[in-house]
Amino acid sequence: MKLRILATSDLHMNLNGFDYYTDAPEPTIGFTRTASLIRAARHEAEGDLVLLFDNGDSLQGTPIGDWAMGPAKAPHILMQAFGDLGYDAIGLGNHDFGFGLDVLDRVLADAPCPVICSNAHRTDMASVWQDHVILHRTAQVQGQKIPLKIGVFSVLPPQTAKWEAHHLRDKVVMDDILTCARDKVQALQTQGCDLILALAHTGLGSADATPGLENAIVPLAAIDGIDALIAGHSHLTLPGAAHDGIEHVDAARGLVHGKPVVMPGSTGSYLGLIDLKLVATEAGGWSVRDRRAELRPVCPAHSKGSPDPVVEDPRLLGIFANGHAETRKRAAEPVGRSDRHLHSFFSFCAQDRGLSLVAAAQAAGLRPYLVDTQFRDLPVLSAVSPSKFGGRAGPRFFTNVPPGEICLRHVNDLYVFPNELQAVVVTGEQIQDWLDMSVGVFNQLSPDHQTALVDPNRAGHNFDILQGLTYQIDLSQPPRFGADGGLIDPGHRRVQDIRHDGRPLMNDQRFVVALNNYRAIGGGLFPFVDHVDRITLPVLSIQRLLQDYLSGQLPPDLLEQTPHPFRFAPMNACQTILRTGQAARQHLAEIAEFEPHIVGSDEEGFLLIRLTL
Repeated sequence: MKLRILATSDLHMNLNGFDYYTDAPEPTIGFTRTASLIRAARHEAEGDLVLLFDNGDSLQGTPIGDWAMGPAKAPHILMQAFGDLGYDAIGLGNHDFGFGLDVLDRVLADAPCPVICSNAHRTDMASVWQDHVILHRTAQVQGQKIPLKIGVFSVLPPQTAKWEAHHLRDKVVMDDILTCARDKVQALQTQGCDLILALAHTGLGSADATPGLENAIVPLAAIDGIDALIAGHSHLTLPGAAHDGIEHVDAARGLVHGKPVVMPGSTGSYLGLIDLKLVATEAGGWSVRDRRAELRPVCPAHSKGSPDPVVEDPRLLGIFANGHAETRKRAAEPVGRSDRHLHSFFSFCAQDRGLSLVAAAQAAGLRPYLVDTQFRDLPVLSAVSPSKFGGRAGPRFFTNVPPGEICLRHVNDLYVFPNELQAVVVTGEQIQDWLDMSVGVFNQLSPDHQTALVDPNRAGHNFDILQGLTYQIDLSQPPRFGADGGLIDPGHRRVQDIRHDGRPLMNDQRFVVALNNYRAIGGGLFPFVDHVDRITLPVLSIQRLLQDYLSGQLPPDLLEQTPHPFRFAPMNACQTILRTGQAARQHLAEIAEFEPHIVGSDEEGFLLIRLTL
């Protein structure tokens, strides 16, 4: 008996092969292209049993996702597409909670198949999602119909409860991934399942089975009883070189502890495929004799090196057509003007003027709520970090807004996430640690060895910049904090000469900092978060604040006139490589102080620029 498992993950509402931020077709993404691969894979497996799953983080991420969430837009267009393609089950990811539980409940009510999340539990009412599902299927074997019971459970990072605390507090609790998985496997085996599949919205990290893992695929695959896994969350790919060298992982074959695992990237860029050959056991059950994992790209390279995108599925194009047209129309609405090019090609080494605007908008939105409070006389800072910086999303994922009219799509390009404004009161001592954690995204540099400026193993969106201060970053020093927020060495200090209004920062100085809800509730594992005073604010969308700031509905803020916060300490002509978008070629004059030299492009298509510090 043969079973084919097809999987999508981390679509982030990239439904069409289209970039709403540039208002242009994009050949490397889109569920409409993935759908064509799904239909082709089904046709290939004619006569075999085929199952189709989505692994979460599908509902939020592009402007059409915001359009689709309106109550009048029901049934949700993605759920319509899942129904048309015949999905068997849907798992949830952390970003699926980003619009709040009421909206999520309404959307999931349109689901054409079971929606499961095994380690998230509602405490205020019954959940719309299920704990697990048992799929009863029938396969043809030598002319006989053979029943098969397939147990499916789904897990996501327990950190979701913290990341989305403003939506989930006192309403949802989340269990540890591995503890939940062991319980689910035992329960599904007790119910007589022939196979058990894990929809695991989690990436590949530590091999140790420690509690609270965010990326738990490696120890998860080690659990006896799980036959195949679909991974996600980290936007990487498996099979593929992205996971070379990880213990217990055969990256080329897509095996973890010998079990097939697919991680199909993000934005609809790949279809994951697992083929299992099942044989009957003497006990009357089934065992996996052979297994194969594969990724199929929606835009494979042509033989001459040019992209050769898969044709978009006409049925899904029809389902999405109205939403696509309305989204483009709304995204074109003007909100203001800018006389400068706003881009993120140099966010990690020079001023990102788009981020400076976001910082000013956050401060302008916050100040009215401080007037009648005990905090009114404290200086205001604003924390921002890059949201479009290439990285795992690829060389096209950069903000790039030309001078002139600013439209709504440009607002989303400048600030991608549907975050809310929050505010905290911090001391100078806490700011020091905040900044030292932030600059952990950089590699330690040495004149004897040319290396990349940014550490690819650290999240670029954790590079917080505190507008309203100035400070120097010494990259000859090792990082003070690890990616997990743990102190590496108290003697390590990369951030030096921190000043406010030209005066050195004092440990006992107090500041109000405008920031997003993700950082305020602990996203990124910054060490200061649990020790700050919080200021209560109403719900304020940062995207809306930016729109109001650009349109003039919010007054200009003083922070917009403050100097660019960070600079690098001189390192005796030490050289490093910046990995950025190809269009950065047009803006090299902005980083003239680093004597930029274009080295070429890497295999992913990023532009490589040598900088001299």
